[in-house]
Amino acid sequence: MPPSRRRLTHKHFRLDQTKIRKAQKLLGAKTETETMDRALDELIAERERHRRTWAAIDRFVRSGAQVQDVSGALGGR
Repeated sequence: MPPSRRRLTHKHFRLDQTKIRKAQKLLGAKTETETMDRALDELIAERERHRRTWAAIDRFVRSGAQVQDVSGALGGR
């Protein structure tokens, strides 16, 4: 989200310092605040991908499309 549209608030949380350090290293963040911001962005993006994937699967199933096993991997099920 562009910085001009962000609404920042000051929060106080009790968090596991080990988890913060691990997340900071994984995300390549310089500060704990940047770590939390990136982690929340990742979570939001992942949930949106998950939602879109299930919506696509639902549309596919409802379409009644037939899947053919051209490689024989399903073994005639």
